[in-house]
Amino acid sequence: MNVDWQGVYPAVTTQFNEDETINFETTKSMINSLIEDGVHGIIVLGTVGENCSLRADEKRKVLQAAKEVVADRVPLLSGVAETTTSLAVEFVQDAEEIGVDGFMVLPGMVYRSTEREAVHHYQQVARATALPIMIYNNPITYGVDVSIEGMKILALEENIVSVKEATEDTRRISELRSALGERFVIFGGVDDIALESLMLGATGWISGLTNVFPRESVAIYKLAQQGRYEEATELWRWFLPLLRLDTVPTLVQCIKYAEQLAGRGSEKTRLPRLPLTQDEKAYVSRIYDDAITHRIDLKKFKLD
Repeated sequence: MNVDWQGVYPAVTTQFNEDETINFETTKSMINSLIEDGVHGIIVLGTVGENCSLRADEKRKVLQAAKEVVADRVPLLSGVAETTTSLAVEFVQDAEEIGVDGFMVLPGMVYRSTEREAVHHYQQVARATALPIMIYNNPITYGVDVSIEGMKILALEENIVSVKEATEDTRRISELRSALGERFVIFGGVDDIALESLMLGATGWISGLTNVFPRESVAIYKLAQQGRYEEATELWRWFLPLLRLDTVPTLVQCIKYAEQLAGRGSEKTRLPRLPLTQDEKAYVSRIYDDAITHRIDLKKFKLD
């Protein structure tokens, strides 16, 4: 199964009202703005989208809203973060009917899986849908690493076409290419090593901070694809302090607060996530303000 998945795919936030109900109109507006700013795909219901904080019916409604606003302009992928394999199967079947273009699948979230269990989970989900699937390999957060040998097993599933590589070890990209060639589309999944991942052969970047600075994220990708690494590095160094917010336990709150500072969304999260403390907000604000003060004019790169 061939897919044209490449470029910058923001893992978008789910926007909430003050009473923690979903603000669908703001969510749709935010997604539309990202597409107009040039991103290459949209991923809803990932970690930053607070997937595990939503009820089953809410997840379906978020997908319907996203499908409506994306309107086939770019690929629309949904995160799959269900507690059990059977619930994940139900979800992908419902999402396929809604009309998403593919899935980013996490291990079963009921407890920390072994690799054997994670591989089996991915196999069962893949066999339940005709749509293409991206494996989300994040051993630091989810406690299970799908190794090269595990990926060889998953390569036998025709519709498992991609991997979001978030081991924080860029060597894994080269190891995947050496072992499996071009079998999988590889996305970098950790914001603060995304440029290194692109240099080593990742064909895409799934990002949380792209929600705040989408045009700069796309510019970094384009420069890397063109081999213009010196220019990409200049922009990368400007962006890096913000990108590090993607690697802390409060990453969702940090990204949503930065969105609010940029006028692109609200900091509101759903419990048990609490708002950032005043000291934490001050830290994010300092980084954001410094980025605005030293923002680089993208016209200098002559990318259009």
